[in-house]
Amino acid sequence: MKVFEHVSLKSYNTFGLDVKARYFAEISSLESYLMVCESGKYAHVPHLFLGGGSNILLTKDVEALVLKMDIQGIEVTQETEDFIWVRAGAGVIWHDFVMYAVQHQWAGIENLALIPGTVGAAPMQNIGAYGVEIKDTFDHLEALNLETSKLERFDEEACQFGYRESFFKHAGKGLYLISSVCFKLAKKAQLHTSYGAIQDILQARGIIQPGIQDVANAVIEIRQSKLPDPKDIGNSGSFFKNPTVSAEEAKRLHAENPAIPSYPVVGSTDVKFPAGWFIEQAGWKGFRDGDAGVHAKQALVLVNYGHATGLQLLDLSEKIKQSVRSKFGVSLETEVNII
Repeated sequence: MKVFEHVSLKSYNTFGLDVKARYFAEISSLESYLMVCESGKYAHVPHLFLGGGSNILLTKDVEALVLKMDIQGIEVTQETEDFIWVRAGAGVIWHDFVMYAVQHQWAGIENLALIPGTVGAAPMQNIGAYGVEIKDTFDHLEALNLETSKLERFDEEACQFGYRESFFKHAGKGLYLISSVCFKLAKKAQLHTSYGAIQDILQARGIIQPGIQDVANAVIEIRQSKLPDPKDIGNSGSFFKNPTVSAEEAKRLHAENPAIPSYPVVGSTDVKFPAGWFIEQAGWKGFRDGDAGVHAKQALVLVNYGHATGLQLLDLSEKIKQSVRSKFGVSLETEVNII
């Protein structure tokens, strides 16, 4: 594994922010990473692991060894009449993995099509969309313990999945390097088509009995209509989490804002509200200050029109949070990791 110095990370983060890494390397295997660690040459600097760079806001040059995860491979590890277990390397592009499953008619992750990032980053964030989350099909993952250099296995319980949360974002943050993830996918699909505009698109296409590919295509169309392509304009997708509040707080919000949409939280009396609604109602949708702005079609998305800095985008996000808190009494949390 070759290590480079003073490398621009512009092409390694979807905001397109031109900050530099003091050291940079790509990990194609755990063995190559361990060899670098054992050399001791970079023991004096912290290590920062990057997946697809789609969930990170870089506010300054990174005085660390930045390691781009590039472990590849997709393989079937187990199979029954109804299910198939598929393991993918942490560096596999998430959307490519979804499409691989769709092409093989393996169901369960088709609603997660076109979400940016890598397979290894997916369980860290417990990514989700259109009524489906990673935890619904997750079987286990393997991760390198960075203190012991031993490979450990994590099942669903050990991962402590929550809404855009996991063990790896809290107690396990910075302690493990995920190398592969295994999913239990269904051979007999139970499709989720009632969430969002999926059913509307299927009906418009005259599809009465949709298949896995039909659902994936509908999700892709929805995401492309709402979210900007990072290749065209820098962004990290949803910048904020949808806030979850108590039932009592939800009553207040509904009383003060009768038109506000909301969703029940499964297994709880709490209620979830779309962060984008608050941001739009607070007047931020389409806002632009220099090259830092809020997307014109989706208020959840902060964008870099070309030359914004990470600090400018961070400042904009703080102003939005303050505005929403002042207007609605709701505190927004960022979904992206801020470095």
